[in-house]
Amino acid sequence: MHLRALRRLYSAATFGKTPKLVEVGHLDVPKVQGKYQSGQFFLHRIFGYRGVILFPWVARLFDRDAIFAKRDDDNNADSDSGSFRSEIYYQALIDVRDFPHIRVNPEAVTFLASQRESTLYSLPGLDYVGHEDVVPYCPSEKESLHHDLFDKFLEPNPNKSADVPFVARESLLSWQSKNHQWLQLTDVHRQITSGIRVTVTAFYMGCRQSQQGHSTYWWRYSIRIENMIGEQVQLRERHWSIYSLTGTMETVRGRGVVGQEPILTAKSPAFQYSSHVSLQASSGHMWGTFRMERQDGSTFDCRIPPFALEIREASSG
Repeated sequence: MHLRALRRLYSAATFGKTPKLVEVGHLDVPKVQGKYQSGQFFLHRIFGYRGVILFPWVARLFDRDAIFAKRDDDNNADSDSGSFRSEIYYQALIDVRDFPHIRVNPEAVTFLASQRESTLYSLPGLDYVGHEDVVPYCPSEKESLHHDLFDKFLEPNPNKSADVPFVARESLLSWQSKNHQWLQLTDVHRQITSGIRVTVTAFYMGCRQSQQGHSTYWWRYSIRIENMIGEQVQLRERHWSIYSLTGTMETVRGRGVVGQEPILTAKSPAFQYSSHVSLQASSGHMWGTFRMERQDGSTFDCRIPPFALEIREASSG
């Protein structure tokens, strides 16, 4: 979509009950090389919400279609050779005014308080955004972004001639360091089936111990489903296989996802949600399928790429 059209459609869709065009800012040229800085405002290329970048992550992207293509081209290739590439992702704040208008689960960070407590912390209005989905812009509004954490994490840039008008506060750096283990984005898995692309990311949430001393390990996983062909499809069922290091295998079937059966069209091509899973072991794997239905009533299974459930120790980078 042309960048100017993106701005106009976005403005019309998100201001008030009666759609009208409102200028939200001036679009900048997307970065082809390098990465965006903390304080960079952007529109999400797919979901259209306003956001601001907090800090970047370097993730390993496992693109199974690219892996298979490489193996077909080179029969002597090692199975792990070229199986992933490094990609930049960003932790970002979502403008709360856009929550009602986007197909994204806005609670993107959850973790357990401690091993003994049952409290689950959830931080609304955060997302992990791929570099290719960032459409940078400079907001024209006085209140640049509405979110409770905006003023806590960012402050005006003292360098008035800088490219970004805000920079990270010490509180943001401290928060990132303290919660690094729960925030860290490491592996992203992606696969296309019949024109439907599924992207999965898993995050370790912590371990909970019962009074009897039994440990339960928890992970959150985020899934993005994209219609790459434009033909309308609807997600009808999910089928999960969950393998634990203890040797147990669990199968889960159900209607839709998170209580919804999203329709993916050319105008609304993507849907993103998060859910949680627990194991009695410190590691395991998940994989599965989504049953998709076309407008003519025919169905097909869309693969969910396998991904690991692991405990990752906090790192410095």
